Amino acid sequence: MNVIVCIKQVPNTTDVKIDPVTNTLIRDGVESVINPFDAYAIEEGVRLKERFGGKVTVISMGPPQAENALKEAISLGCDEAVLVSDRKFAGSDTWATSYTLSCAIKKVGNYDIILCGKQASDGDTAQVGPGISTHLDIPQVTYVKKIEDIKDNKARVDRMTEEGYDVLETPLPCLLTVVKEINTPRMPSLKGMMKAKSAQVAKWNAGDIEADPKSIGLDGSPTRVVRIFTPPPRKGGEIIKGETSQIAQELVQLLKDIVI
Repeated sequence: MNVIVCIKQVPNTTDVKIDPVTNTLIRDGVESVINPFDAYAIEEGVRLKERFGGKVTVISMGPPQAENALKEAISLGCDEAVLVSDRKFAGSDTWATSYTLSCAIKKVGNYDIILCGKQASDGDTAQVGPGISTHLDIPQVTYVKKIEDIKDNKARVDRMTEEGYDVLETPLPCLLTVVKEINTPRMPSLKGMMKAKSAQVAKWNAGDIEADPKSIGLDGSPTRVVRIFTPPPRKGGEIIKGETSQIAQELVQLLKDIVI
């Protein structure tokens, strides 16, 4: 069982600040961590390796400092790590990012399952995982809360829904995006931390993964961030007092004014 886990390094804060000129995240002076949802993907990948054997390769697209997140993933049980980093990737939207990661996955080669967190805490789009599956032309299942079994080259999984969950079967290879209900991530072991300290992280640029220059970075991004702003606070509601009939009449009038 060869598993690939895609992770992202994100700011370790809920107070995300945006550069008003470039409309990008201000990362200077902000601690970075593994995207919380990706931690569940890492744990599930390691559990699959423990159940079925094989290895877990973790991949991240980002700046050079994202190597720290990859080494942390190794301390948690992943076997190999790849950092896809190049200034040519700057400005990538979710489509260009998923294309870049798919190129790196093709270079890694043999895989059975690709795991991603359901979304990143800084972007909240939940689009990169499905985008990767589209570029690779493999089936996907999103919001997976449990991997029931893998046999006969098929995976049976539970996909969380608002009403409960669906039980789905998909052929391998496939891509799964996972939710936090799937497991409880482990803490790194001493052995894992020692392994991570000496681990060599492969570093690939756009040429290494044979990415089409027109499909990466700003050139490969069909969407642009034009403006980011904080919406004004909502005004307080109005309390209508009086007799029931009077309240009803005033409420009806207010509704009419809104509709008109």
